Amino acid sequence: MRNDITYRRELGEGLVLKTAGSEADIERVAAFDAKAFGEKAIGEFCRTLFLHHPKTQPSDLIFVEDEETGEIVSSLCLIPWEWHYEDVTLKAGEMGIVGTLEPYRRRGLIRAQAEYHRELLLDRGFDLSQIQGIPYFYRQFGYEYTLPLEGGYSIEMHQIPEPDGDEDFKCRPETAADLSALKRLYDEASRNLAIHTSRDDAIWRYLSEHSSATITAYTGWVVEDAGKGITGYFRIQKYGFGRSLNVYEASEMSYEAALAALRYMGRLAVEREKPNIRLILPANCVLTQVARHHGAHDLGTYAWQIHIPDVARILRTIGPVLERRLAESPFAGLTEEVRINLYRDTIALHFNNGKINKVESLGAAGGPIRIPPRAFVLLILGYRNREELRESWPDLGMPPKYAYLIDVLFPKMTPHIYAIY
Repeated sequence: MRNDITYRRELGEGLVLKTAGSEADIERVAAFDAKAFGEKAIGEFCRTLFLHHPKTQPSDLIFVEDEETGEIVSSLCLIPWEWHYEDVTLKAGEMGIVGTLEPYRRRGLIRAQAEYHRELLLDRGFDLSQIQGIPYFYRQFGYEYTLPLEGGYSIEMHQIPEPDGDEDFKCRPETAADLSALKRLYDEASRNLAIHTSRDDAIWRYLSEHSSATITAYTGWVVEDAGKGITGYFRIQKYGFGRSLNVYEASEMSYEAALAALRYMGRLAVEREKPNIRLILPANCVLTQVARHHGAHDLGTYAWQIHIPDVARILRTIGPVLERRLAESPFAGLTEEVRINLYRDTIALHFNNGKINKVESLGAAGGPIRIPPRAFVLLILGYRNREELRESWPDLGMPPKYAYLIDVLFPKMTPHIYAIY
């Protein structure tokens, strides 16, 4: 494997920012990751991701080398995803596997790599970037906590009711022969999520064939209805935070199928000496709802940290969704230039008979709708609505007409991001 699109930037003091150009570079960065994180599985994750994942390319693996020693001392990467925002596709460029060796920290190496990462986002038309990062650190690079991550609901084994008689549903390990059913069930469940991850055939093959040796390894189970075949599935993390049996992905299923799945999870938890079951699933998922009604308690959530490199670009991308929301509201047929003042920039949406003709950045022109830029990220992605944001952002304000319009254009949404690796 070789990629001739490599990059080099001198950082001073004998340090050079580079991108991978060969399989040997990938192996070197993977060895660095294992050393930096103290986890062989993280190194294997990097190696597998950049050798086998259908969406990655070597030049998206970014690292800093000390030329005096030839040692890699810091690294991060760009991982391309596709998300669905209702029926619109967003290009997402994750910043992943970020680490620096201890003697080289506090020297701006992550900042230099993050700046190059942002250049890639802009040059290649990414709508947003996400990271599963440590608390606070990535705010300095423009990231804001925006979509639910981890957390979920915890249920104790004694809260799961025993069956009254023989169960109609059985659980068994998933196999390669189940792939088409899993894809169908995943797509059906995704329709209940306003923002969700796109998985094509190549990604499903990667998950099936390559993730087992990495930090993202899982065991998968299908739920079968006697005489009717596969009716649902769920997946359990091999690794993960805490001591619980972590169920991190599941399809929709009937109430009785969900109970059967919970009972089976309970048996697995006992076998694996886990104290309880944690459902890291969407709040509106049937498994979550069944567990909640049987006494599961809410653990709250952490969050994906999101950066939008070009606000005008993402608004153009989601334009069809905004137009549809407008058409279904009292503002149907709106013809007006709507200016959103983000303090450091002003975005103008040009509506003509309810259609968006143009979205442009006007610089510091100002306008009647005043929204702090990081609050606008939460608003665009439906993580918080205007009224919720107003409680934490006193500098968010606008006249009544535009408050109503913003509520129409940017309602609260139901997102959940399942992994592609």
